[in-house]
Amino acid sequence: MAITAQLVNELRKKTNIGMMECKKALVACDGDMEAAIEYLRKAGIIKAEEKAGRSANAGIIIAKSNGKSGVLIEFLCETDFVAKTDDFKAFGKHLADIALAYAEDGDICAKLAAETETELKEFIGRIKENMRIRRAIRWNAANGTIAYYLHAATPYGVLAEIEGEYAEELPTQICMHICAINPEYISRDAVPAERIAKEKEIALAQVPADKPDKMKEGIVNGKINKWFATSCLMEQPWVMDDKTTLAKVAPKAKVVRFARWLAGEDVAEENA
Repeated sequence: MAITAQLVNELRKKTNIGMMECKKALVACDGDMEAAIEYLRKAGIIKAEEKAGRSANAGIIIAKSNGKSGVLIEFLCETDFVAKTDDFKAFGKHLADIALAYAEDGDICAKLAAETETELKEFIGRIKENMRIRRAIRWNAANGTIAYYLHAATPYGVLAEIEGEYAEELPTQICMHICAINPEYISRDAVPAERIAKEKEIALAQVPADKPDKMKEGIVNGKINKWFATSCLMEQPWVMDDKTTLAKVAPKAKVVRFARWLAGEDVAEENA
């Protein structure tokens, strides 16, 4: 039987399911409307649509790298219980496999969500919780490597691009450092001028007004240097030895970019 646009639209109105999935169901059922509805129910897609409005704040971070390319994905569900199941983790790894096969460098969330929409809805129907891919990036290393780190106890994940000369274990250690210490910037050269100006303004406000101007300047500069040491990756106390820094441990290494995510962070503000 020919599957017309009118037939697809009729099924869409009956089920509130997307056009492509309605067409797929009608093709599978040779145009039989009732059979197509049953097909969608068996696949769990109708149940998935019913759960779509429910909050998904728990979840996991998934990362994968082949050295030259890497992905970082935030995959959310409704409860920590489901987030810790093998099925949920396996689906997350499946998403990472698909994403790593792309060629893009940058945000791939929309593409990954679109490509896996049907199978994710079927998975939602089976697990009976709403789920979503909230964030997903894929990076290519021009001259170095893409490394990652996943925290075992709390769902943090880090992706970083590193170039230059360094020991084999350093990229993973850098990711561990980023996860633990949470730098805002790579180096002081990467800090925007307006942010430095704001920090100087704050530092100056903490200096007694009766101090001489030259002394005020010295105090402010000292405070700003301390701020750089807490905010910039290259100057923070090194996670492997807090008596040194990454700049001293690996002076020929260059961190090109990094991302540090916690599953579900700021979701409340996003939904407000």
